[in-house]
Amino acid sequence: MLDIAAATMANIGPAMSFYFGFGFLATTAGVASPLTILAAGVAVALLGNTLAQFSRAHPSAGGFITFVGKSFGPTSAVTTALLAGLGYIIAMASVIAISGGFLELMLEHYVFRQHSVSGFHVPWIIWTLILTAGAVLLMVRGVALSTKIAGLFFGIEMTVLVLVSIVAIAKHGAHLSASPFEPKDITHGFSGLSAGFPLAVYLFIGWENSAALAEETDNPRRNVGRAVFTSVGIMVTSYLLFSYATVTGFDYDVAKLGGAPIPFIAVAQGTVGALVFLAYLAGLTSTLGALIAGVNSQARLIFNAGREGLLPSYIGRVHSTRRTPTKAIVLFVTVSLLIIGGWGLGHLAGGAGGSMDAVTFFAESSTMGTVFVLLVYLASNLALPFYYRRYLPERFRVVKHAVLPLLGAAVIIVPLYYLSKPGQAAPYSWYPYIALGALALSVGYAVILVRRDPTLGERVGSIVADAEEEGGTPG
Repeated sequence: MLDIAAATMANIGPAMSFYFGFGFLATTAGVASPLTILAAGVAVALLGNTLAQFSRAHPSAGGFITFVGKSFGPTSAVTTALLAGLGYIIAMASVIAISGGFLELMLEHYVFRQHSVSGFHVPWIIWTLILTAGAVLLMVRGVALSTKIAGLFFGIEMTVLVLVSIVAIAKHGAHLSASPFEPKDITHGFSGLSAGFPLAVYLFIGWENSAALAEETDNPRRNVGRAVFTSVGIMVTSYLLFSYATVTGFDYDVAKLGGAPIPFIAVAQGTVGALVFLAYLAGLTSTLGALIAGVNSQARLIFNAGREGLLPSYIGRVHSTRRTPTKAIVLFVTVSLLIIGGWGLGHLAGGAGGSMDAVTFFAESSTMGTVFVLLVYLASNLALPFYYRRYLPERFRVVKHAVLPLLGAAVIIVPLYYLSKPGQAAPYSWYPYIALGALALSVGYAVILVRRDPTLGERVGSIVADAEEEGGTPG
């Protein structure tokens, strides 16, 4: 349980997510942006209940794909597999890119700038390719080794983030304020909270990592849910600490905070200069941990979809000796790299080569991926009541299996609206149309596939993560 909880939190990548997300969140929600994080944490906990209840009944490496498919039928399973696969690949492309981009930032700060090295520059994409190749080699060797390394990286980043936060708060002890937790200090009130809500939710993306590792987890019916709630609880508490320290470190000046390239590193610089290197190190280990943990779990979703026939069967094969889903991992990473390359070529073709930095791509790619992932979250919350009423009516509980998932579905609509509302700058204005187009194509493909193979419905969720059969659990 501890391994998959650590891998889940590594997938969230708190340093990476906070470094590149909190400045924009604070600009949107204001001084009381920590309250927005708290609201997002409650929303993610509602989603966690859905995942935990599904995993208790039917633990599967297919995760949300299996859960939606068992509830609504094979057409929904294929549609969810395509949307989830696409969303996670696009979102993971942002992590893959920022791994090399952050290393470039670190080298620029400590090698080229401080030692006046000029005329030599390694593009961030080269570092990205090197780091990604190393991560893939670890993952194909086995989940035990790679999750432990991801957990180690997570431990390093959390230690540094907590240390810097405590020192920053202590240094500003004479000027501490409760305003970051007062609703009146949210910019524009409820509308500001709502506008910042999708940014805060993104800080938690990856919380569902545990379910995809169900087949490699002891007692997954119990431990997947425990890992989910443990991870969400620790992340909510940690983000509240980091956000309070950052707002305090900028003397509650949101405009100044939003103007900093990486606000948390600026706080470390203003607190104790020696902490800056540790803050950079935390960012690097965070991106690598998120890369390893994210691909590990999310590639298993498309692996299971290939194994069950929802996607091409080639994806559902494992290594002959290591038994790892090597083909799914390589395909996942390859498509992510192609997305990065296509984005770069698009900028070159449009004459915008100067803006081809990893941070810009991280923002654009992670937002697009989040739209798809939120659609999957929404479908999963709607599916839970149907699943329990259909398969386990004797275990159906109104609060756990109806009220909480419907509340979870309701809160997902808020970030979906703000990510899709008209009037946004390009490329964000294109995302709703891309998502609708992908949804339509996915449904069309699913309908054709199910008509060609009427037995597909029998294979959805046919592989349960453990041998135990609990009281009528469907197989």
